[in-house]
Amino acid sequence: MTTYERAQISTLFNRLREKPQRLAIVTGPRQTGKTTLVHQVLGKLDCPSRYVSVDEPDPAILPSVPDLGSSQPGFAEHQLSPRDGSRDARWLVMQWEQARLAAESSDRGLVLAIDEIQKIPNWSEAVKGLWDADRRSDRRLHVILLGSAPLLMQQGLSESLAGRYETVRLMHWSFAEMSAAFGFDLQRYVYFGGYPGGAPLVPEQSRWRAYIAEALVEPNIERDILAMQRVDKPALLKRLFQLGAEYSGQILSYNKMLGQLQDAGNTTTLARYIDLLSNAGLVTGLPKYAAGAHRRRSSSPKLNVLNTALMAVASGYTFEEAKADRSYWGRLVESAVGAHLFNTGTPEHRLHYWRENGSEVDFVLTRGRRLVAFEVKTGARKPRTSGLERFAERFDVQASVIVGEGGLPLSEFLSTPALEWFDNP
Repeated sequence: MTTYERAQISTLFNRLREKPQRLAIVTGPRQTGKTTLVHQVLGKLDCPSRYVSVDEPDPAILPSVPDLGSSQPGFAEHQLSPRDGSRDARWLVMQWEQARLAAESSDRGLVLAIDEIQKIPNWSEAVKGLWDADRRSDRRLHVILLGSAPLLMQQGLSESLAGRYETVRLMHWSFAEMSAAFGFDLQRYVYFGGYPGGAPLVPEQSRWRAYIAEALVEPNIERDILAMQRVDKPALLKRLFQLGAEYSGQILSYNKMLGQLQDAGNTTTLARYIDLLSNAGLVTGLPKYAAGAHRRRSSSPKLNVLNTALMAVASGYTFEEAKADRSYWGRLVESAVGAHLFNTGTPEHRLHYWRENGSEVDFVLTRGRRLVAFEVKTGARKPRTSGLERFAERFDVQASVIVGEGGLPLSEFLSTPALEWFDNP
């Protein structure tokens, strides 16, 4: 992970070479390489930079202000901090002011990167004031903001920073990335998923499972959801995640979920909690495709993990046991297909399923009014191609795609980003 460079690095690098016009927002689920990518970009620039994190412990109060006049590229070693050690708007202003002084001392400007920005209360309002002041003064100060709670980041951006930012999204690692960086073959990717931090632990499966559960899932729920959002029933949200991981690839009505969950509240609560899990990059609930938006919202969701490692850990199966259970492996493959379409799409893409009168299509990808339908065939169940045909009879489909046996090889599909189905169908 220290040497592999994701494709988004060039996007961010090119934006930082332009005159500062908009904030650069780097967002995505926990452990997808956001911090690593930013460090890689900063190391390539020919201007000085500062990286600070809201999560870093406060250094001892310094007796004097460090030298801010250096124009050499690299990271500053010290930070200014409020004397009470808090991470609030005062801390943010101090970091920004220090970066301003350094930028004015450099003939090449400066890049300031602030990690986990969403943990500062009312961060977006403070950033708006600081950024607008810099634009009025035409300062050569680029600012990168990173966050691992996408929903909270989006709320802050939409409330205060509209028109002032561009986003670089980092989702879970694809098959092509895990193959290039860690040598994953197709079956290993389907089971072990796209968490780069867990790749070195794959030879010790019990250790790998503990890492996924304790170092990824638990912090994701505790720090990125429960600590950042109002959740009245935290135990319910955690159990709902487990249910989503266990039933990934299956359509499950909210009433059936209520029957499996204790103290479940109501369907509105479940729908909101699924949205929280989806925005955290854990589990999503795909709506049924229908001509009317209101019919989609009222449909039973199809649960889908956004990284198949989560499903593998929830199953309790080892890699060898998962491969031996054809039915389970088929659901794992289907979940990998759904996760790939979700993760490689853009905000203008929407992912659905379709089922009507016994006919079913595994996934329907939309962009505006354009539709592409996907059916996954693994040999673990009776082939269902009639669903594609009937869906095409009902709707204006740009393409119908069989993934797997008798169609596009799974490895090729998992190497094709979602947007290419519309650009090059």
